Amino acid sequence: MEELRIEENGNLGPIDSSRIPRFAGAATYARLPRLDQMARADVKVVGVPFDAGVSYRPGARFGANHVREASRLLRPYNPALDASPFANAQVADAGDMAVNPFNIHEAIETIQQNALELTADGARLLTIGGDHTIALPLLRAASERAGEPVALLHFDAHLDTWDTYFGAEYTHGTPFRRAVEEGILDTDALSHVGTRGPLYGKKDLEDDRRFGFGIVTSSDVYYQGVRETVAKLRDRIGSRPLYISVDIDVLDPAHAPGTGTPEAGGITSRELLEIIRGLRGANIVGADVVRRGLPGLRPRRDHRRRREPRGLRPRHAHERAAEGRGRSGG
Repeated sequence: MEELRIEENGNLGPIDSSRIPRFAGAATYARLPRLDQMARADVKVVGVPFDAGVSYRPGARFGANHVREASRLLRPYNPALDASPFANAQVADAGDMAVNPFNIHEAIETIQQNALELTADGARLLTIGGDHTIALPLLRAASERAGEPVALLHFDAHLDTWDTYFGAEYTHGTPFRRAVEEGILDTDALSHVGTRGPLYGKKDLEDDRRFGFGIVTSSDVYYQGVRETVAKLRDRIGSRPLYISVDIDVLDPAHAPGTGTPEAGGITSRELLEIIRGLRGANIVGADVVRRGLPGLRPRRDHRRRREPRGLRPRHAHERAAEGRGRSGG
């Protein structure tokens, strides 16, 4: 089937959904071209199907494909920003990284190496899917490319600065502690947004503060509003190279029920979008969206035929005929 794509400013964009139905064709991110179809790309979208670092519900390994399917509905013009992002930059889908699901250390090394290779030509990386373990190797690669520690804006219900889980140092709850210890984060420009819920103890907050993190809780966003939240974040980040990490559980479970560790009282999808939109013009060097996709938690419809009492359901012709034969023989 011919790919009828939108082309603007010399950039090859998504398949034109006004001429080819959204449900047809390959499910690349936003129906954009594959990386192997392009001579270059300013932004590369890559999936990381990995969730061996979770401590509760798995399933984030399927997140990248779920995001791609949902992104079929994206249109090329964004009225909220008055921008056509795919006309302003060449974006391509780089497929998925092949990582070892049984060896976290090997997986981390693979992700870091792949991220470095994908950004060797100066492209920026948007990573989808996977659990938050993957943020550490992605931050390593982003810092190496930037040539300095990077600022971090971390959207999450949780801190993810714990020391270990079950004695393991590399899990979905430890990436940002390891990143601080490795010196790849600018400790003057670190922020959590949307945190909430219970912790293991007050020491969790004390450790987090010692690492340099500022915290904007989901309640802060509610009471202060998006504009004040954005102003504080931008003041903290400045013009530093910025990495954005979004754990989908930053949203209230009403908006994202398929996350692995849901926490009540989260921000809304509207608040998350407006905060991110408020960062336009920032020096963003990379980003990820993790912990998406738990198919077992989707609402299911029972397609089995309901058995109604005989007197309440419509009778079929053969039933009416049988009743007639019974009466005539009586």
